[in-house]
Amino acid sequence: MVRPTSLTARLTLLFIAVATVVFLAFGWIIGRSLESHFGTEDIKELKGIAEAVDQSLTTLQSNHDLTRVNQRFDDILVGHHGALLHIHDASKKTLYASPGLDLAAIPLPAPEQLTKGSVQQWKDNKHNYRVFIQQMSGAASLSNGPYTVVIAVATDFHLHFLRDFRRTLWLMVVCGIAVMGVLGWAVVRHGHRPLRHMIDKISRISTNELNTRLDPGTVPAELSELAISFNELLQRMEEAFIRLSNFSADIAHELRTPATNLMTQTQVALSQARSVTEYQEILYSNMEEYERMAQMIGDMLFLAKADNGLNPPNTDDINLENEVRNLFDYYEAWAEESGVALALNGSADIKGDQLMLRRTLSNLLSNAIRHTPPGNSVTVQLEQSSNDVVIVIQNPGAVIPAEHLDRLFDRFYRIDPSRQRSGEGAGLGLAIVKSIVEAHGGKITALSDETSTQFRIILPTSSSHTKEISD
Repeated sequence: MVRPTSLTARLTLLFIAVATVVFLAFGWIIGRSLESHFGTEDIKELKGIAEAVDQSLTTLQSNHDLTRVNQRFDDILVGHHGALLHIHDASKKTLYASPGLDLAAIPLPAPEQLTKGSVQQWKDNKHNYRVFIQQMSGAASLSNGPYTVVIAVATDFHLHFLRDFRRTLWLMVVCGIAVMGVLGWAVVRHGHRPLRHMIDKISRISTNELNTRLDPGTVPAELSELAISFNELLQRMEEAFIRLSNFSADIAHELRTPATNLMTQTQVALSQARSVTEYQEILYSNMEEYERMAQMIGDMLFLAKADNGLNPPNTDDINLENEVRNLFDYYEAWAEESGVALALNGSADIKGDQLMLRRTLSNLLSNAIRHTPPGNSVTVQLEQSSNDVVIVIQNPGAVIPAEHLDRLFDRFYRIDPSRQRSGEGAGLGLAIVKSIVEAHGGKITALSDETSTQFRIILPTSSSHTKEISD
């Protein structure tokens, strides 16, 4: 794969291209302007001579001798450097001819152009000329009219000047383009200096410096959005890294406890000979630890799938009222033992994965029973509208501080910093609940005050936003 051209090279080439177009355009315009200027001046000179010749022909008499006629036309050419004149009558008889060049060899234009006057370019073996040809009637006393007047001025000096000027101009254009290219490269390099400073600062960021931030106020306006976006990326990376570090520490802590218990119980069992009954008790105790580890590993596997886009593989028609009542029957003995009543209000139907939603309700219901003081009740409220279903699980109990509410759904997060809660799971239940709710396109929030704590779930009635995942 070909590597894309650098921004510096692209901008420099673009700068050179623009400079080339501008210089070439100006060079062409200047060259054309000079050429047009010289042409205009030559035509002006030719027509000036033609007017003087016309006046002389008008006053010319048949009794004027040839010497006097030649002197008159010589005087007209005085002051016009390099101007030549040739006049002949209708019979092709030459009335006047400048020495040195036979202008009679110049082809005449069409009759209608000849009457009005025609300007053309002509070249002999050595020189270039601009020629004006016009037919003039002359004096009425002359019987051999009309007269054809051919006036020529040499353009060699103009052509040499234009040739040298163009050569110098194009050389200057080429040098100007080269200079502008170098200056453009320097300007682009200087303009990219803030970007290079950002790159240098970014390259020094490591896992130990994820709290580093770029200051959008110290970079050009075009880079401020990039700095802001990069700071937001760093913020997300820092939070993810912290969660990952805490997650690793929590996994080690949670797995160490059952592993230590298993090792201790095994060492005690092997310290002396025991009866079959005692060995069975030890094995039952070990089995509880194994079940706890298996549950923890299963929960972590479930959440790992959630990180890769967990979505319900099945879409079933679910009657939430029946699901909640079935869970009430399952937790009835535990609730009675804890002195907690269970209550259900409302009903709702939804499409989704039945096992996943059952696990969500089970986790929330068991959590509510565990934290409800004896003599109180856990209430489940179901509400349904045309677009979504609302599930509210509410129980009285200790107030959860506001700073903990948003983190209740983090993995292994516990309000109690001691992390020791007998009878509780590994702290993954609410994280699993959130993953399942989000997999169904819903949202879950927690609220807590002096009277109660409630978890509120909002689920869309349609499962159009869900995707499948395989185990």
